[in-house]
Amino acid sequence: MSVFEQAFGEVEHAAASTAASAQGLVSLAKKMQKAAREGNIAGVKRARSELDAALGELRHAVAGAVDSWSLPEDEEQGYLEDGYAAELRAAAEEQGLNVYERDGKLISYPSIVRILPGDRAVRVDGKKVAALRPSHLAGLLLKNQKKPGRYRSDRFLQALHTVYVEIVRGDGRGAGDGPVVPLTRVYRLLTSLPGAGREYDKTDFARDLYILEADGPRRTRKGAAVAFPASTGIRQSGFFSFVGPDGQEARYYGISFTADG
Repeated sequence: MSVFEQAFGEVEHAAASTAASAQGLVSLAKKMQKAAREGNIAGVKRARSELDAALGELRHAVAGAVDSWSLPEDEEQGYLEDGYAAELRAAAEEQGLNVYERDGKLISYPSIVRILPGDRAVRVDGKKVAALRPSHLAGLLLKNQKKPGRYRSDRFLQALHTVYVEIVRGDGRGAGDGPVVPLTRVYRLLTSLPGAGREYDKTDFARDLYILEADGPRRTRKGAAVAFPASTGIRQSGFFSFVGPDGQEARYYGISFTADG
């Protein structure tokens, strides 16, 4: 059911009608101006009559535009909480884009969408977006998918390595030996600052792991090679998961770095 798509379509149509009426009024005013400039009495009187009629049409169009948004606030909230996600997925599918729902979030590789019912907005990759029309938002997600090099995986890899070395040394182990460290420990240190977990949650972390594994780089600037042991098909608790563009779920549990690759 296309609740928002239909509602926004009705508003768009009403606004377009208002704009057309307003443009007609402006056109008639210019005709009256021209008649006055030329001294054409008949033209002035004709334009005066036409202006009066056009003003009545404009008032009607404005009233229609003002009343065109038909959803009460409680219905807006309720639909965003339950219903909007399905409509967005359907709109995306019409544009050839796959959107998967996981843990209350919508994943359209590489974007992560969080619906914010109370704000009448969504958050796309950490950025708040007020554009809720499903066809429009699906178009934005499609553009995001086609943008090259949006994510700096090299910086992400360096951050992972820095935290990894700190954990391994703190455990009294040699960082160059490639011991496996649970990614939960890495994530906990990466988001140790107050509020960092809200700005960069587990799904964001899993997305960056997925992109790093899929596209590289696989070595740090100093040559340490990264690996994700037991990254797929695992059943342990404490893993991070993300859905790729093919709809397959990838799971990540541990990470290791070795100096010799």
